Amino acid sequence: MKERTELAFSKMKADMAKTYGVATVEKEFSVTPTLAQRLQDAIVENDDFLKSINIVPVDELKGQKVIGGVSGLMGKRTDTDNNDRQTSELLTLGSSDYELHFTEFDTHMRYATVDAWAKFKDFQKRYGDWVRHAIALARIKVGWYGTSAAAATDPGTNPNGEDLNIGWLELLRQYNGGAQWFTQGGTANQIQIGAGGDFANLDSAVHALLVMIDPMRRKDLVAVAGTDLIAEEKARLYEALGQTPSEKERVENEVVTKVYASLPLVTDLPFFPSRGLLVTSLKNLSIYYQEDSWRRSIVDNAKRSRVEDFNSVNEGYVIEDEEAAAGFEFGNVMLPDGAGGWQ
Repeated sequence: MKERTELAFSKMKADMAKTYGVATVEKEFSVTPTLAQRLQDAIVENDDFLKSINIVPVDELKGQKVIGGVSGLMGKRTDTDNNDRQTSELLTLGSSDYELHFTEFDTHMRYATVDAWAKFKDFQKRYGDWVRHAIALARIKVGWYGTSAAAATDPGTNPNGEDLNIGWLELLRQYNGGAQWFTQGGTANQIQIGAGGDFANLDSAVHALLVMIDPMRRKDLVAVAGTDLIAEEKARLYEALGQTPSEKERVENEVVTKVYASLPLVTDLPFFPSRGLLVTSLKNLSIYYQEDSWRRSIVDNAKRSRVEDFNSVNEGYVIEDEEAAAGFEFGNVMLPDGAGGWQ
């Protein structure tokens, strides 16, 4: 590490120690709940998707869900001459519980990179944004692909964090025997989307998921579609509308702005499976974290010529009301191969 870099890095550590109220950030320290909330807010600011869901602080590792949804009718009338007025339970939580898991967000930056960044006056902001952005992306990827919480994860075998935590799609798989999770059409372990398939197009596929959701739970729903499904939809429209430049622009606008089965389409969520299809409200998705569980340290590791940043927190994924969501098993989705078959 160059002398100029060392000065900038030392100042950053001193400033962080002052902010966190600790003597040094080189030894692991606990982040107070107030500062943990500020850190969570900063992580959320690094991604528009995280801004659209719920990030919820909780006290316990296990407990009952916090937000939930509304189901049923509140309005009524009572013959109070003969009966007492009775309140109605309208808060629906689907499954009622959540569980958090210890999660490490550890990263490092080589001296050469730190040297390059130290030239900029906003070095501390750049460094902080980089760490927070990496945490944000990891959270989102695990939210889509996580299926279990192993005692020790194996990134080689599970590159998408499949064994880090139980994500939103896995929660739908597990809920009520998979009642909100579509796994196959007329062919075993296949969901064929395209002419001659189980669903003629993306519109009909979205409709199939919509009808799996109770009408009382259909507020603010969107259809989240993966890139392969969008590409197939564009190909279908190109074939129908022609190849002139004006029509190509029309296809792009048509796919992005079209309402599918009465639902707006969301197409740009980070890491969402390319053949995934999910109908829900984005506010039905949450990440819970234990507010007093955040730990952090920053170490200058000369033996490896790098700066190491260690973060850990207890957190978990929650669908507030599983019955207000439905999805396709993306690994089973098949698209036309152009030769009368499916791939």
